[in-house]
Amino acid sequence: MKHIILTAVLAATLAPVVPTTAEAGTLQRACMKSERKAANRSLCSCIQKAAKGTLSSSDQRLAATFFRDPHKSQEIRQSDRTSHEVFWKRYKEFGARAQQMCS
Repeated sequence: MKHIILTAVLAATLAPVVPTTAEAGTLQRACMKSERKAANRSLCSCIQKAAKGTLSSSDQRLAATFFRDPHKSQEIRQSDRTSHEVFWKRYKEFGARAQQMCS
């Protein structure tokens, strides 16, 4: 996730419509609450848009936890659980889509 945020700094030039806090999605809120320097409304909104096209609501909730605990993403990636493996494939698709859309 860190790579996505760092490579997406140029998202400010996209000037997307920024939803109100009540309309913000799970990943957008997690992104805005993160302490990463690259996090801003435009980037976080773009990441949320990418998530809506690739991740289910439950996937988004799990991915949002990576902002608070980046090590958790490694635990999920390396897990032997089938559900984690399936999630990780979708998460990689999301990452590629977010990088393409937001950079």
